[in-house]
Amino acid sequence: MDRRSLIPALLLAAFSVSLSALAAEPHVKVAIADASYVMGDGDTLVGAEENALTRAKRKAVEEAGVYIEATSQDIEKHADGRTSRLNSLSVRTIAAAITETEFLEKRRVLEGDRIVFYVKIKATINLDALEDAIKRQKAYEQLAEHHHLLQTENSQLKSELDALHAQLRGSRTVTTLKGQVRNRRAATDLVHAAVQSRHFPEKIELVTKAIAIDDQYVDAYVVRGQTYLSIASSNSKKSPRAELNEYADRAIADFDRALMLDQSSPWILLGRGDAFTWKKQTEEAAKNYERALQADPMFDIAQQRLIALHTATAKRQVAARQWRQALATLDPLLRPDESPSWIYQKRDAHILRSQVYAHLDKLPQAVDELTTVLRVDPANRHALLSRAKLYGRLQQGLASKNDFDRACALGSDEACAAVAHFTAIPHP
Repeated sequence: MDRRSLIPALLLAAFSVSLSALAAEPHVKVAIADASYVMGDGDTLVGAEENALTRAKRKAVEEAGVYIEATSQDIEKHADGRTSRLNSLSVRTIAAAITETEFLEKRRVLEGDRIVFYVKIKATINLDALEDAIKRQKAYEQLAEHHHLLQTENSQLKSELDALHAQLRGSRTVTTLKGQVRNRRAATDLVHAAVQSRHFPEKIELVTKAIAIDDQYVDAYVVRGQTYLSIASSNSKKSPRAELNEYADRAIADFDRALMLDQSSPWILLGRGDAFTWKKQTEEAAKNYERALQADPMFDIAQQRLIALHTATAKRQVAARQWRQALATLDPLLRPDESPSWIYQKRDAHILRSQVYAHLDKLPQAVDELTTVLRVDPANRHALLSRAKLYGRLQQGLASKNDFDRACALGSDEACAAVAHFTAIPHP
């Protein structure tokens, strides 16, 4: 069983160098930094080495005196009586900051029963890009907070649909006051209160007030759009879909208004993508997620949405035996230069592409897909069982038996039966 938690957090490091001081210094800075990483039970060699490099890059960026924003993703897996954990820490400002990395030293040493990876690097840091990344992240912070709260509160808010539906019909709707002077400070306070509120009707009322006094405030439209969409999603099993479509349409309308004011915000594009996903308009949804990644290549949530969207589409195509179409869907998603953390999240897509290759009689490519999965998820029984069968078709009996053995040890009855069959075959 997998348990995943996406925990957005801002790790603020206080340094003596301020942004204003940075602006007065050269636009490029070279820093030397080193870091170590102790390999855990659930780590791969590639992943452990990447973690050491990420830590070194992070230290180099911190030497420039900047704020570090990070997304930590913990994936805990229980198999064969053991618990393994794959932790991915993506430091967004690093991608915007480091333009060149030179390895000064790399080594692996054995300390006790653990392998320790050590790297020392020289990093070239673009300070202008750092400052831009910091400003952008500060602007997105409130939207991220609201999105995260909505993701965790749905179960507590489902009972409020009827009250909110009446409100939206006009009984409590706040109307824009003609001629009212825009007040950004008051609008900001109202949106912040809406983010903290745990009740859908109150959220909508507060944000609508904010829009009434400042109709140019982008965050207000985004927060209201996120709320409308969360209403539709959290009540999809209780209310008629036609009724809930009203909320999805309201969400799209709010995101469209926000997009007119800011065409580069990934949070707006993410919201539009989610709304079109809910309406099952997958092509339009994918376009919005892709635009969000163009605006911010390190916007992990949009990447995760694309993975889920393309994997679901490919799954339907495979079920319909549309092998070529499935391959066309999966190929842009599965790039050979992906980091181990993204490969883990795309493992279902790799398994699907293996099935497609197998049906197209491209057995070595099918094996490679499963090997990629097992490199980051060694206890994946389905991948082991499938690869064992492919090895059998390739007449690689020993490799096939080894995979059946591993799958059997992980609890696969089918694999154990295959192992017994291997054992019963007389050998010369």
